[in-house]
Amino acid sequence: MSEPSSPDAEPRPAKTSSKSLFGRLTAFMRPSEPEDRDDIKTLLEAAHDRHVLDGESYAMISGALEVANQTVADIMVPRSKMDMLDVSKPLAEVLPDIIETGHSRFPVYEDDRDNIVGILLAKDLLLSITNPAIDLRPLVRPAVFVPETKRLNVLLHDFRSSRNHLAIVVDEHGGTSGLVTMEDVLEQIVGEIEDEYDEDAEKTIFQTGTNSWRAMGITEISVFNRSFNTDLPHDDYDTLGGWLAAELGRIPRRGDSINHQGLNITVVGADAKRALWLHIQLDNPDPIAPSNANE
Repeated sequence: MSEPSSPDAEPRPAKTSSKSLFGRLTAFMRPSEPEDRDDIKTLLEAAHDRHVLDGESYAMISGALEVANQTVADIMVPRSKMDMLDVSKPLAEVLPDIIETGHSRFPVYEDDRDNIVGILLAKDLLLSITNPAIDLRPLVRPAVFVPETKRLNVLLHDFRSSRNHLAIVVDEHGGTSGLVTMEDVLEQIVGEIEDEYDEDAEKTIFQTGTNSWRAMGITEISVFNRSFNTDLPHDDYDTLGGWLAAELGRIPRRGDSINHQGLNITVVGADAKRALWLHIQLDNPDPIAPSNANE
């Protein structure tokens, strides 16, 4: 028979198994699982800082996360900047615009720019190029319409499943707000997608028409000034994109436009950090005669 314990005796601590103790220790040492997107971003930043993720991988994963938070309205080309074709005009009249802009797809309207009747693919004109009087209507394909509020990850899925590359953006009243392409969405994830204008790595300004050019955001201000006989300041900025950001007071977005010394400068490509491509239009060819300094 065990002896009764003395009232003054200290109680013995309860026995703890080594298994339960190990479980509590590992739970304490193991970092908590991310509960929201901010936690995921924090983990990504830590992995990048510790060189677990390289810069490109970090940017792509971060871009993929942001796409789920962005809507079509965030990246669309606004209606005022859309290059559109009038379906009532013969091919001979619209062909110069098709060549100058260099797009592969064009929204087509009838009577009013809000009345978009479809999409014209430039490649569909190849078999009809010898007939300048051809009617464009038989070549027009159905257009896809999406609301401004559509999330980019959903839009990307729709683009892939339907094999469409361009959609017309409409507002809550059904009016045309702009357009968005698959490339626009992908660039939010992978960054700039090089196109035919990127063939010459040393050249950053490309003539696209009699009085229009396409310039990279990284164009040096000194090169731009020599090419267009302008006087953009270069004390605080090195590139055309940097100057534009300072003028706007924020990171440039696609569709942003500014006028300077007879030049209309419009952002036609941008990512979350900077302007990538700019369209330069010479409003009045007389005062400024662009040189070939960048060629």
